[in-house]
Amino acid sequence: MNAALKAASRPAREPITLVDRFTVLDLTHQQVFQHLSALRQLADRLAVHDIDAPARATAQAAFDFFETHARQHHAEEEQKIFPGLLNGGDEALRQHVLRLQQDHGWLEQDWSELGPMLDSLARGYSSVDPDLLREALAVFTALYTEHVSLEELLIYPEAKRKAAVEEAAKKARLAGQAG
Repeated sequence: MNAALKAASRPAREPITLVDRFTVLDLTHQQVFQHLSALRQLADRLAVHDIDAPARATAQAAFDFFETHARQHHAEEEQKIFPGLLNGGDEALRQHVLRLQQDHGWLEQDWSELGPMLDSLARGYSSVDPDLLREALAVFTALYTEHVSLEELLIYPEAKRKAAVEEAAKKARLAGQAG
């Protein structure tokens, strides 16, 4: 069945406003901070209490998020946000993007230390040193905070501006072709 026939055979529905990719990226940043906050509370709790079911759940949720979703988020930035800014001719902006790419590598390094600790806690192993956990978490949190701040304050607004300019140019081309 061709596409026009398929579309004609379906009932009409109210149009939905599509979520733009920046909204999704911003939501991920909010989730980063929620998980980091929960992990700080977990580290403080583990200094005086044994690992229990809520602590295991917190460790598992954070492990799952940073192991998968945060990595996917970084990959999306590398593929869809950074290239246009790297090739845009603004050297200062280019240097900021290069810094963010370097941050992604460092976050991976920091995660290689923190991730196994969280995985162990999620599995109920109490052999994780709370001081080492707090130390690793502090480094990870500091880098993530700077990283997200740079993206939110400079990179995303510039990427949004460039996307709007490109969209306006596309609409103008299409209008010119239709006329």
